[in-house]
Amino acid sequence: MRLYTTVLAAGLSLMAGAIPLAAHHSFAAEYDSNKPIKVTGVVTKMEWMNPHARFYVDVKDADGKVTNWNFELGAIPVLLKQGWRKDSLKVGDSVTVEGLMAKDSSSNANARSVVLADGRRVFAGSSFNEGAAPNQ
Repeated sequence: MRLYTTVLAAGLSLMAGAIPLAAHHSFAAEYDSNKPIKVTGVVTKMEWMNPHARFYVDVKDADGKVTNWNFELGAIPVLLKQGWRKDSLKVGDSVTVEGLMAKDSSSNANARSVVLADGRRVFAGSSFNEGAAPNQ
């Protein structure tokens, strides 16, 4: 009985450790490297958390219709190395974002670079071509 309990506890511990790994996705599973996007809009929300930071931008089209875009950034340690700070994006900031759209053509994208409200251009720590500078 003691062996059974030990094996059960070890198995549950291994499964619990694997759950966060299962939640993480690869770039290719969600985003399309052949669908570049560049938008300018107003930041509505910033989520500074792991495994990826996210921010949301209201973008107006030519007809005045507003779409709220969800942009995925890299992991926080990568962002910090790229010059980001927790307060780099604030609600109300006007930003220009270059990235790659989601495969499902929804208003989700993986950001590659962001021109911040102060004019600085920062790399977004994208999981696509990680560590490479964005196209200028």
